[in-house]
Amino acid sequence: MNLQETLEIQVKEAVQKLFQAELPSVEFQSTRKEFAGDITVVVFPMLRVVKGNPVVIGEQIGKYLKSNLDLVKDFNVVKGFLNVEIDDSYYLDFLNAIKDKGNYGFVDRLDEGAVMVEYSSPNTNKPLHLGHVRNVLLGYSVSEILKASGIKVYKTQIINDRGIHICKSMLAWQRFGKGETPQTTGLKGDKLVGNYYVEFDKAFKAEVSELVNEGQSEDDAKKNAPILLEAQEMLRKWEAGDEEVVELWKTMNQWVYDGFEATYKAIGVDFDAYYYESDTYLLGKEFIAEGLKTGVFFKKEDGSVWCDLTEDGLDEKIVLRSDGTAVYMTQDIGTAIQRLKDYPDVRGMVYTVGNEQDYHFKVLFLILKKLGFEWAKNLYHLSYGMVDLPSGKMKSREGTVVDADDLIQEMADTSEEISKELGKLDDYNEDEKKALYKTIGLGALKYFILKVDPKKRILFDPKESIDFQGNTGPFIQYTYARIQSILRKSKNSENTEVLDISLHEKEKQLLKQLELFPEVIQNAAIQHSPALIANYTYDLVKDFNSFYQNVSILGADSDKEKTFRVALSRTVGQTIKNAFSILGIDVPERM
Repeated sequence: MNLQETLEIQVKEAVQKLFQAELPSVEFQSTRKEFAGDITVVVFPMLRVVKGNPVVIGEQIGKYLKSNLDLVKDFNVVKGFLNVEIDDSYYLDFLNAIKDKGNYGFVDRLDEGAVMVEYSSPNTNKPLHLGHVRNVLLGYSVSEILKASGIKVYKTQIINDRGIHICKSMLAWQRFGKGETPQTTGLKGDKLVGNYYVEFDKAFKAEVSELVNEGQSEDDAKKNAPILLEAQEMLRKWEAGDEEVVELWKTMNQWVYDGFEATYKAIGVDFDAYYYESDTYLLGKEFIAEGLKTGVFFKKEDGSVWCDLTEDGLDEKIVLRSDGTAVYMTQDIGTAIQRLKDYPDVRGMVYTVGNEQDYHFKVLFLILKKLGFEWAKNLYHLSYGMVDLPSGKMKSREGTVVDADDLIQEMADTSEEISKELGKLDDYNEDEKKALYKTIGLGALKYFILKVDPKKRILFDPKESIDFQGNTGPFIQYTYARIQSILRKSKNSENTEVLDISLHEKEKQLLKQLELFPEVIQNAAIQHSPALIANYTYDLVKDFNSFYQNVSILGADSDKEKTFRVALSRTVGQTIKNAFSILGIDVPERM
């Protein structure tokens, strides 16, 4: 039980005994710096159940707390705010209780249920780009946050491996490829296939331009371009099971999967299960057929199947085309149902998908509820804003995206450039330097993206993210490395309990911040927000640096103080490491 929980029980008890009233809850806030105290009880909300002067009420509650709780050293009341001073012994006991817990802040599994988190979910016609990077980092981090909060998690993705997009790359490879493979070109498979997607677009635009010059309207020319008609025919052959087309589809998709795996490994994320559109859309069709019988769906005159959601404040949504072919909704219905068949302990799912799909997921969740699935009420769309660059938007078909692999390399290169300017790696060998550049570069990228509320759009600037000052990954990594240096110099200072010293205000502030960590994890899990973890860690690091600048650690006046401060530093370092592990960020022992 933390300080706030302990005080809440006692404040409710005080109100019951002093005023014969029941408080539903107690509001707390940090004590303002100009007043003595460590935590403030806000009296004004109590006036709903306790009639009287808020100052007098605060005084009476304060006296009760001081008489009944050893941890309350003193109190003062300013208007309707009861400022409570906490005895140093409380914070000393707190540190002694957590200093050896390597997993401080993490909760053991709470129940038998699980949550499945979907992220990445790429198309198989291009490599992963900067937009995918935000998706992957968010999904992976939310998975780790949920695990830290006590929930079992399955990490998954749905790979969009069917449709016209992959046929475009396949057709371009047939026309322009000359038998190229990842092995013959030395290119990652996803890059090779992505290049042919760009080649298709060039050829398509050239044909459209030619048809327009011959007198067709631009809209007609786009529909009639021979290369597009050929791609559509290839898709029909694929759906009909044409052996040659299916074999090429399998081959080129595998090139892409191999490329994706290399990128995921470089970013440091993983998955427990993979789903493919080509497998799940048929199951979606089955349940649409069932829904037609039960009245969840209806058929229009042209044979297309729809769901009428107008009574729910939405519109009519198509779930099958008139020719019986699937749409995205068909596949998403099938995928959700298949996942519950495969993992019966799943109680809910989190979909990490950009905010342009907000409406789609409202519809999907509603349709699944109408189909009678109880678990549909526990579906959550982790909606996030786009990532922009100073140069503007990215377009895959024009080849103007920022490739994820190139971005990772650029981050390492920028880290190397800045580290050399700072000149602090003279005693590192080349392999150590290379590993550190990657750790700093990836840490900068991940932190820059994850510190922002998921719903907000991001303007990503690589140079700005690798700043060793301010709210950045490298600044926090550097503080962690500084702590490790202190611990090495302390020569394994005795890690015994210290119970009888007076705390410096900077020590107390640092301990208060440490105490918040478990609550921050729980709030981040509820809100699906890595930003809460990132910004908590920055606040912890700021408090540590203030402590470091104002209090001598290794030069303390007594052995007891040195032992305590080393233990406090070690615990802060471990908490930084724990917080960053949730964000998928490594911390270096030296920098």
